[in-house]
Amino acid sequence: MRQLAALQANRSGPNDRAFGLVSRLCGCRDTPGQKIACNCEDEVDIPRKSWHSRRSMTENAAIARTTDPVVEERQPALRLATPQLVAEAGPAASFAWDEFFRGSLRNPHTRLAYGRAVRDFLAWLEPCGVPLAQLTPGIVGAYFDQLESSVPTKKLALAAIRRFFDALVLRHAIVLNPAASVRAERYAVVEGKTPEIRPDQARTLLASIDARTPSGVRDRAVIATLIYTAARAGAVAGLRLKDFVHDGTQYALRFAEKGGKSREIPVRHDLERYILEYLAAAVSAEEPKTSPLFRTVVRRTAKFTAKPMSGTDVWRMVKRRLKSAGLPGNITTHSFRVATVTDLLTQGIPLGDVQFLAGHADPRTTRLYDRRQRAVSRNLVESISI
Repeated sequence: MRQLAALQANRSGPNDRAFGLVSRLCGCRDTPGQKIACNCEDEVDIPRKSWHSRRSMTENAAIARTTDPVVEERQPALRLATPQLVAEAGPAASFAWDEFFRGSLRNPHTRLAYGRAVRDFLAWLEPCGVPLAQLTPGIVGAYFDQLESSVPTKKLALAAIRRFFDALVLRHAIVLNPAASVRAERYAVVEGKTPEIRPDQARTLLASIDARTPSGVRDRAVIATLIYTAARAGAVAGLRLKDFVHDGTQYALRFAEKGGKSREIPVRHDLERYILEYLAAAVSAEEPKTSPLFRTVVRRTAKFTAKPMSGTDVWRMVKRRLKSAGLPGNITTHSFRVATVTDLLTQGIPLGDVQFLAGHADPRTTRLYDRRQRAVSRNLVESISI
């Protein structure tokens, strides 16, 4: 309790880098990004709130591009520098930091998300003067009490902090994990939040693309791949020429999905035609099979480059094509997975087959993509006679 009281007493100064804590200490109204007057100090800087709740989608996309391993390799000091609190905890803690973020986390997206969560917690903790070895579950719980983020974001942050402190315990930098007994709020999802694109809207989108231009023939092939394979945008962007294979009877696409999963999805006849027309326009026969399948286009010259499209590039392209086709702007690249799963289940395809196509380990995840219940619910409420 003394540590928690000291924590609250020390975090209201002008050097406070926590998430708008002043209002909880003195009753003043905090405005992110502005200076306010309060009873604690004459001028108090309240920074912007956490990355998850304040940054725009464009800024998030820009940050997501830095997950490229090449970028990460060029900026190791900026992205993985040991925080001061960890360095002060001794060589074992510094070793655990390096081991956890450089050695254990192989997925760059997980590394980025976990790194941000742990750094946010340490930045909140640093002005309080509490060393890592003296942290208690109450202090960790106090951090999540004041963290203004969604429940899934809090759960991700708690998982990151727990795993990091597990690494510290493993390397004997601390004795006990203070986050092990901390619990997050309950959160149950009955239906996913991703908006669905209807089959007629998907057909309208494909028909609106002018395939006489280099970008048009590419965009049609990319969007058709998203629709007819139910693959994620990142997996589509990561395809190489060697992943488009012919087994003697038909073409197939080999996807490297998240979690290290590898899937081979047969290519239907119209998708095969779209991809072959794109390859004829973009790829020469001499190119190595390790070259990217879907490439960027130079806007001025309308020529293909040797650089692969990123997941963010696919997202932007879909948004641009949706706007040109006059379709709702809330549709995303993930909406095609929802549409494909819902369409197949509506036709009576077994859940296990749809689960395999979507690449889900658990059929409950596949059910979250099913939007048939939404139509039933709408019919139900329309039947109310009041």
